[in-house]
This record gives sequence, structure tokens and C-alpha cells, in this order.
Amino acid sequence: MFDSILTGVTGGLDIGQALLCALVSLALGLFIAVVYMQLGSYTKNFVMTLVLLPVTVQVVIMMVNGNVGTGVAVAGAFSLVRFRSAPGTSREIVAIFIAMAVGLATGMGYLTLAALFSLLVGLALLLLGKTRFGEHRWEQKDLSITIPENLDYTEIFDDILAEYTKESALVKVKTTNLGSMYQLCYTVVLRDSRREKQMIDAIRCRNGNLTVSCGRLASEQQEL
Repeated sequence: MFDSILTGVTGGLDIGQALLCALVSLALGLFIAVVYMQLGSYTKNFVMTLVLLPVTVQVVIMMVNGNVGTGVAVAGAFSLVRFRSAPGTSREIVAIFIAMAVGLATGMGYLTLAALFSLLVGLALLLLGKTRFGEHRWEQKDLSITIPENLDYTEIFDDILAEYTKESALVKVKTTNLGSMYQLCYTVVLRDSRREKQMIDAIRCRNGNLTVSCGRLASEQQEL
């Protein structure tokens, strides 16, 4: 399991061994992509990246194996990718690191170790993704309230929120409608989801029947 199939290669690569490593890399990349697709939303481009990334890293590792100068040049080229990439979510970054780790293992010839690592990590991702591990016990929601500019928002809704929510926090205040109104953005945890309409009606009586919206968090993605 912990032996490399490339230990006998000196001064060059055997085409058969290189193709075997590439096929294993593609298969494991496909496995990682399938596991990632089971965890929630995804895009085709990102899934294709997960499939092709292990074999790409594997080829790079094979090319720079034992060549310090080439290794430094490749490291510099890879460092530039960071500055041309949009910030990713924590789940996307983990998937990319898993794919890279598989490519590193297959590039060094440790095919069995790469397959075992992919299987264990894939099962762990599925288990953690399909269970409620790490979730909030109570569902958090975004509450947005529009008020006129002459209304002091400091404590005006505190009694309503205390009655209908377990937790509430004012996270953002911004002007809207050319500065003639304020929009208050709260994060709340309802005491009883069946009383959500009653809470909204109570807020509407307080804010002059202006816009009130309550829904799931706009983005539950955690960026690194």
C-alpha cells in the first residue's frame, strides 16, 4: 500500500506507469466530484475542475521530481493563480485541497494510498454533509425592516423581537430610497415559526406598513 510504483524509474518515465497514474488520477477525481455533488449546490465548471485537477497535479509532480529549478518555477506559477481566482467557500477550498492531495499521491506513484485516502475522505464528507453535525439547533433567519428616516430605530422593535424570537441581533443598517428611509437587517431565531406572520404584522403596525421581509439567511456559505 505504501510502496510507489515509480521507485524503479531513474532518469525518465515509463509510459505505462505514467498512463496508469493518469487513469487512477482521473478516476479518483471523478469520485471526488461525485461526492461533492451530493453535498448541495454546485456548478459544472467546478465539478470539471475537481475531475481534472488530480491528473494535472500528478503530471506536474512527475515533471519536477528531482529537479529543484523546475520545482521552484512551477511553485511561482501556481502562486499567481491565487490572485486571479474569486474567493471560494470553505467547502470548495476543502474539495480543491483533497483533489490536489490525490494528485500529489498519484504523481509520486502511491496509487493505493491515494485510493484509500479518497475513499476515507469521501465517506467522511458524505457523513458530515448528510447529518446535522455543525448545524444550529434553531434555524436562523434574516429579518429586514424598512422604516422612515424620522423614526428612531434604536429600541423601537425590541419588545416585539423579545416576544417572538429566541435571539435577535441588528447586523446592518443602511439608507434606501435616496436616503428617505432606513433598512434594518436583523438575524433572528424564532420562538415558534407558526407565529411568524403575527410578528410581521406587529412590525408593520410599528413601521407604518412599510416593507418587512423574513426568510432564510441570504448566504450560509463560509468563506476563508
